[in-house]
Amino acid sequence: MKLRLLVTLALAVAATALQAADRKLVMIAGPVSHPPLMHEFKAGSMLLQKRLDQVPGLKTVLITNGWPSKLVDGKKVDDNSVFDGADAVFIYSDGGANHIAVQKDRLAVLGALAAKGVGIGMAHYAVEVLADKGGAEWKSWIGGHYETAFSCNPIWEADYKTLPVHAITRGVKPFKTKDEWYFNMRFREGKTGVSDILVATPSDAVRDGPYVSPKGPYAHIQAAKGKPETMMWAVERADGGRGFGFTGGHFHLNWQNDDQRRLVLNALVWLAKLEVPAGGIVSAPVSDEEARQNLDEKKVNVPKGSAPAKK
Repeated sequence: MKLRLLVTLALAVAATALQAADRKLVMIAGPVSHPPLMHEFKAGSMLLQKRLDQVPGLKTVLITNGWPSKLVDGKKVDDNSVFDGADAVFIYSDGGANHIAVQKDRLAVLGALAAKGVGIGMAHYAVEVLADKGGAEWKSWIGGHYETAFSCNPIWEADYKTLPVHAITRGVKPFKTKDEWYFNMRFREGKTGVSDILVATPSDAVRDGPYVSPKGPYAHIQAAKGKPETMMWAVERADGGRGFGFTGGHFHLNWQNDDQRRLVLNALVWLAKLEVPAGGIVSAPVSDEEARQNLDEKKVNVPKGSAPAKK
């Protein structure tokens, strides 16, 4: 009886230790935005979470429709307790002046997490902040940011012909997808500590515009014809944390591209400081049926030709 009790206690302690060792990733999907099958932050995050939940040692918490909140005396207030014990935070949302992470005291909240070595990742529009409202923080936390009229946002088919050796690229084959691939980021001075992950060369026609908004073209973008551009990057910070920026993710159906999806899954596992397998995160394909699950309710129709064909 005593031996059985000791074994039971040992198993309980082992299970508790295993659970305590899990790395916690907080995923924040922004509010409804854009026409159907574009900026599907909730649906995209949900299909990524479904696959991340198969990764041993990783615990995911997904918040949809914006910053985590709760009701207090009938009023909606921020609920930053969601970040307790977080090892990484990933935001997939709209950005710019109204970025959900620059409202209220949220920059300070993220800053405190980053100071503890918490990883921070941003996808698509979430890489954009104003130079004087998040710019310095984005350079520090993820290495750089999109800056209106300095960066540009054309829709084009980026051809990633080669990939660097990095944990994020494990198992990822060269690929190309049509997306709103931003480029010419405002990186840290000298691009210090920034590792390029996705690099492709926009055609002259892409540089000549039009861009999505503002339409452009910008003379400094046109003057750089023939120059390779960075569309995804990663950093390892002095505070011990990691960060990345991924500029794709405009078109929801691109999550059906196995290599683009694996790349982001790898990045999220790496962000939480778990070992990415040699072959990358292997995940189930995204079927046409799954791709149309959990979409936001939107009243506008999909413009003809707005959703790229599945690769």
